[in-house]
Amino acid sequence: MWTITKNKDWDFLCENFDWVKRMERVPQDPRHHAEGNVAIHTRMVLEALEAFPAYQKLEALDQEILWAAALLHDNEKYSTTVTEADGSITAHGHARKGAMKSRQILYREVSTPFWTREQIVALVRYHGLPLWLLEKPDPLKTLIKASYEVNMEWLTLLAKADALGRICQDKDDLLYRIDCFEEFCRDNNCWGTRRDFKSAHARMYYLQKENSSADYVPYQEPEAEVILLAGLPGAGKDTYIKTQFTDIPVISLDDIRREKRISPTDKKANGKVIQEAKEKAKVMLRKKKGFVWNATNITAQMRSQLIELFTSYGASVRIVYIEAPYLVLKQQNTKREAMVPGNVMERLIDKLEVPAAWEAHKVEYSIS
Repeated sequence: MWTITKNKDWDFLCENFDWVKRMERVPQDPRHHAEGNVAIHTRMVLEALEAFPAYQKLEALDQEILWAAALLHDNEKYSTTVTEADGSITAHGHARKGAMKSRQILYREVSTPFWTREQIVALVRYHGLPLWLLEKPDPLKTLIKASYEVNMEWLTLLAKADALGRICQDKDDLLYRIDCFEEFCRDNNCWGTRRDFKSAHARMYYLQKENSSADYVPYQEPEAEVILLAGLPGAGKDTYIKTQFTDIPVISLDDIRREKRISPTDKKANGKVIQEAKEKAKVMLRKKKGFVWNATNITAQMRSQLIELFTSYGASVRIVYIEAPYLVLKQQNTKREAMVPGNVMERLIDKLEVPAAWEAHKVEYSIS
């Protein structure tokens, strides 16, 4: 069974994981964390989590997932903590950056099955959501998106441990907020499950349109499907196309670069490559013809811009995310005609955002 480490002694963790050791050097605002630095807080969170009867009743692997998430949840306070002009200490953005770092650790350093890794990443990403959800501009839409990534029952356990694993004056208020979060999840069919929609198109319509109702069902269905590939260079996208999409037109950024003899590292010329690819896509979209869009598409922003374009022409979008283990990826990259330099590949891994299940009409994962 997977575990981030069999030895959970804190001294062992500090010796073997530099990101644990450095927690001792990260201060916290005494108004919210009078217990001290991030290391002290994290140890208290782990102790609180392990004491919950609900945690003790979980299956062994589920316990390991939650324990790892608790250990990792504040790992990027190290890089985001600043002392403000008024003397307060903040760590804005540490959850999002911490989720990215967690993925990198569990991909490169601790060999972790894909689904296990992504559950831990999501718990780290959203660990503050139970406290702040109702202050979001659109709490329901935020909750529904998150329900496609993380189990809200587990997230609530982590949030309670996070609240109890500290010394502060407003602990009762924090726990009250978490209780309200649980009720909001239950009221909106997101407790331990993802919010259901009448169709994938209805879900996409709701998530893309402002002031839309989660119960609205669009009368017009998509007339063509665009398959959007996503994955790091060398993950196997070209091979996947050859075996799965032999009869579908392919728009490939690499093919356009080769035709025009443009280097993948030429950022200025790459803009022209993407524009030409989009023009080719528009021609097919106007004809209501489906196609495969073959590029790395490793960030949510890249994908969202393309999905907005494709859906504006009335197409549905299926994301196919392809991943190979870290060592296999590096080996396969060396066999590519246009091998990506090692330092560039590492930067791409650092930027990787695995597609969430809510991003497109359908999201599939091909994990080797």
